[in-house]
Amino acid sequence: MRKPKTPRDVNQIAYSMVEAIAAGDVPKLSNGKDPLAVALGRRGGLKGGPARAASMTPKQRSDGAKKAALARWASNDRNGK
Repeated sequence: MRKPKTPRDVNQIAYSMVEAIAAGDVPKLSNGKDPLAVALGRRGGLKGGPARAASMTPKQRSDGAKKAALARWASNDRNGK
């Protein structure tokens, strides 16, 4: 079955959107993002940094911090700041 064409008139588009929302066909999302996907991504992000830091030696953490600081300063030099 083919999907019906989207009308080109702004008023027709608005009417079809209101009709779909009233019928409950369109899920309500906050800021265009799926709340479940946001929660899942945040949960993984909260675990990642501490887990990585726990698995590194103090020397590795220090080297990583130095490398990150150098990268930040290098990006400022390229941008003329």
